[in-house]
Amino acid sequence: MARGQGARSQMALAFETTYGTAPVSGYTRMPFAPPVSLSSEQPLLASELLGFGRDPVAPIKDAVTADGNVTVPIDLDAFGFWLKGTFGSPVTTGTTTFTHVFTSGAFVLPSMSIEIGMPEIPSFSMYSGARVDTLSWTMQRSGPLTASVGLIAQGETRATSTQAGTPAAITLQRFGHFNGSVKRGGTLLGNVVSASVNYSNTLDRIETIRADGKIDGVDPGIAALTGDIVVRFADTALLDQATNGSPAAFEFSWSLGASKTLTVAVPVVYLPVPRREISGPGAIEATFAWQAAQQANGDPMVTVTLVNSVSAY
Repeated sequence: MARGQGARSQMALAFETTYGTAPVSGYTRMPFAPPVSLSSEQPLLASELLGFGRDPVAPIKDAVTADGNVTVPIDLDAFGFWLKGTFGSPVTTGTTTFTHVFTSGAFVLPSMSIEIGMPEIPSFSMYSGARVDTLSWTMQRSGPLTASVGLIAQGETRATSTQAGTPAAITLQRFGHFNGSVKRGGTLLGNVVSASVNYSNTLDRIETIRADGKIDGVDPGIAALTGDIVVRFADTALLDQATNGSPAAFEFSWSLGASKTLTVAVPVVYLPVPRREISGPGAIEATFAWQAAQQANGDPMVTVTLVNSVSAY
């Protein structure tokens, strides 16, 4: 008897034309890493009825919940699909090298169908009506560079064969931590130990009464962009900014060459005044838990620019 193994699992993704309706074609095979918690569940409600003795009567089924996180590499090509799910369709320019510009603030976000397959069982779960709720990652000196994508789907459909056809393949070109940089005001920020970025669409589930127990959809709320920057306490540049209450522009970027880049520009960032504890004889660190906001003229809170050879997302 075959047993499910993570090494043989597969993931395919396609954007939907109609919310909650899985496309019959147009899927792309997506790279991913553990952990992956995207799944559905339908809990049982214990009976509250009396008059049948001390032993309970049968439980009843509750509503269906389909959500969870997937861990994906921050790479040159496939990451654009997750950026489109997070921010909406980009503005794309170019002929052989293409520049895709994603911006925050869209009122309508695309939905996706994501199939997770375990062919040795066989079991193929299609999660339709999936929208990106959160996207987060951490920059540091070493280790694999991955992002966590939080998803809310309408429901799950299980089958014994793939519903995604033959997904299109992509070329995997991963960014590494050593390809990254953090800038403040256009200048490299020194003494950075780590930096985290957390974007949220604050999705609101539309939980109406339905015979199938699924949600009607998810609507985006007020977006949020926050993070932490941990620095060795070597100067007061960030501390002075936090004390003054003035915003600064941050930029997080990775590069594999002039035509292979990913840049996350956050023009307005506010910093709190952090604690600066002396915990021992070693170096002193300070953690700045920053928050972003829209620009004074109403321009987007964050702009993500991806330069690669993919013609469209």
